[in-house]
Amino acid sequence: MNRNLSSRFPLSQLAREKGIENLNALLGFVQQLPYGRNTNRADLDLVLHEKKGTCSSKHAFVKKIAEENGWHDIELIIGIYKMNHVNTPNIGSTIIDNGLDFIPEAHCYLKIGEERLDITTPNSSFENLSDDVLEEHKIKAAQVNTFKVELHQNFIKNWIAENEMKNSFEEIWAIRERCIEKLSGR
Repeated sequence: MNRNLSSRFPLSQLAREKGIENLNALLGFVQQLPYGRNTNRADLDLVLHEKKGTCSSKHAFVKKIAEENGWHDIELIIGIYKMNHVNTPNIGSTIIDNGLDFIPEAHCYLKIGEERLDITTPNSSFENLSDDVLEEHKIKAAQVNTFKVELHQNFIKNWIAENEMKNSFEEIWAIRERCIEKLSGR
C-alpha cells in the first residue's frame, strides 16, 4: 500500500516539506495529530499548519493528497453511525444522560480497496463502529465543508420524524455538540 508522494500540487508539496514522503508516513503523521476543529473547514492545509483536525479535515486532507498523486483507489467516505458511549467512549454519558441510546453521527474515514481506515486519532479503528454504521456515502474532499453537515442534519431530522421523537432537532444537535466538545477535550 505504500506509495511515494510525487505530485507537485500544493498539499503534496506541503506534506513533503514536513518530511512526509509516502502514503504510510502520511497516514501515520495525520493519525498522530490531536483531534480538534480547524479554524476554516474548507482550508485543508490547516491540518498541517494548525497541527490538528477532525475526522472530516484529516481524512479529506489525505484524500486530496491522494487525488493530487493519482491514487484513485483511495475513497473518502461519510458513514452515518449510531454514536454511543460504547463505540465513542470519550463522550462519556452525555447521550444516556439525555435519555437516548444513540445519536446518528456523520463520521469520515477512508476506503482503500475494500479496507476501511479511520485515522482520526491514534486509538481510532473503524472496527469500533463498523457494526453501528447505518449508511455510507462516497464524497470528494471538498464536500466535507458543507455537504457533510447538510447530509448529517437532514439524516437527524428524518430520524427524529421517523421515530416520532419528542426531542427537537435543535435539542439533538445541542447534545451532539456537547459530545464533540468532549471529544475535543474541552
